[in-house]
Amino acid sequence: MPRWLGPAPQPKVAILGAAGGIGQPLSLLVKINPLVSQLSLYDLVNTPGVAADLSHIMTDSEVKGFKGDAELKPALEGAQIVVIPAGVPRKPGMTRDDLFNINAGIVKTLATAIATTCPKALIAVISNPVNSTVPIVAEVLKAHGVYDPRRLFGVTTLDLVRAAKFISPHTGAITAVPVIGGHSGATIVPVVSAVSSAKGISAADRAALIQRIQFGGDEVVKAKDGAGSATLSMAYAGSLFVDSLLKGLTGKATPKEYTFVNSEVAKEFGLEYFASEVTLGPNGVETYHALPSLDADEKKLLEVCVNDLKANIAKGVDFVKNGSK
Repeated sequence: MPRWLGPAPQPKVAILGAAGGIGQPLSLLVKINPLVSQLSLYDLVNTPGVAADLSHIMTDSEVKGFKGDAELKPALEGAQIVVIPAGVPRKPGMTRDDLFNINAGIVKTLATAIATTCPKALIAVISNPVNSTVPIVAEVLKAHGVYDPRRLFGVTTLDLVRAAKFISPHTGAITAVPVIGGHSGATIVPVVSAVSSAKGISAADRAALIQRIQFGGDEVVKAKDGAGSATLSMAYAGSLFVDSLLKGLTGKATPKEYTFVNSEVAKEFGLEYFASEVTLGPNGVETYHALPSLDADEKKLLEVCVNDLKANIAKGVDFVKNGSK
């Protein structure tokens, strides 16, 4: 018998946007995670087929597909983790901010269903632009009186995945790099100075490395020539974050992740949200960690990041409070 079969634990994971370019590979990766007992897949179309396909994989978790507005709440019932990759993909020449008008309404609708169906769930937001969609979810939860900042996360893991991969030619190995700030362009601040094995990188190579980490998504959009954005790498990164949430829920592990959250770290910069390191547990965030030390160049990057984040966050808040687009 395959070693991964055995008694299934309890967590139910709901993926909203499960039939999309990120949603399908993410659903596959979550399906094979042994910590999942139930996988609930929701989208406007095609989810019953995706669920049927995944249900043939020989892991213990049960998969159900839900589609259409009427099945959103049934998809969420009993979920302990909700992952939101729903939305349209980025196209050539389109920034993450350009996605706002389309994706903001989608995220607001999904957040409303979460608030009224599974308000205690841990919510992982992938839908771009994360810098604005996380505040949208938060404002909806606040309006329903169920907001817990420890349970809401913007998934920035892809920035760390890219950083670890892109720095490897300079360090000779895949090397973890702290990435703080936000999840778009100049709001992404890689703390290369924290990597001891990268001390010998030239100033020019370091600048190119940071640029590539910040705008790696553009590289994929261009390579796909209008056919999509970073879906597979995002699904991989998303699955890593979901795995950490699941491990935290067990109460037997204390995984650490960098993620876009409401924290005291954010308040240092006059912000409500900021990507920094946290320790996860049964209630979501258990510990917020201080930022790593920054060198002079990284402090300059941080200044740009904070300025841009203020506008991104305000845009999300305003969308919910005033209906602004």
